[in-house]
Amino acid sequence: MTSTLTPDLTVSATGGLTVITHPLVQHKLTIMRKKTTSTAKFRRLAGEIAMLLAYEVTRDMEVVLETIETPLATMQAPVLKGNGIVLISILRAGNGILDGMLRLIPSALVGHIGLYREPKTHVAIEYYFKMPPNMPLHDAIVVDPMLATGHSAVAALDRIKEKKPRSLKYVCLLASPEGIAFVQEHHPDVQIYTAAVDQGLNEKAYIIPGLGDAGDRMFGTL
Repeated sequence: MTSTLTPDLTVSATGGLTVITHPLVQHKLTIMRKKTTSTAKFRRLAGEIAMLLAYEVTRDMEVVLETIETPLATMQAPVLKGNGIVLISILRAGNGILDGMLRLIPSALVGHIGLYREPKTHVAIEYYFKMPPNMPLHDAIVVDPMLATGHSAVAALDRIKEKKPRSLKYVCLLASPEGIAFVQEHHPDVQIYTAAVDQGLNEKAYIIPGLGDAGDRMFGTL
């Protein structure tokens, strides 16, 4: 079956979903989708797309004015207000997105949550959870390449909300309509950011047309 995606090359925001269809994002995502793309290139492209997504996800970050001296004059210039971002990676594949975002936001704190999907029920099972202190003072951005069934995303968001972050967003490369609906049902307050919404899930709960198992392709464990 041949699948064709036709993005409108804009940032499209509807309800709790923002689809970032910038041409550079879509071009790099297309290369990631190809089954012939090497592990090294796949990993590099994931980081590059993550940086581009971070640009849009952080659009509402607060700034304050600071007095600075340029070579020619004194001026009031905008700087980010404090260090209020926590990037949270859903292990293991989330680390491929995390690294790219950290290149753009190097001052961000980092949290990790380890989840694996039970093969038959697709229920997410937690095996690791570590967050920075003082989460109520921070805006949390959860990163994971694929939003498939939504079970892992919801499990992660459930746990992170226990730490009461100031705000919470979810970022992925690809999403299925089923996964989006599941997250929005359980966490309607969480804005989802993605580069593409694909057709749906197959019988093994993989996104179609998708790009395969993001973790395996990122780390060469096919």
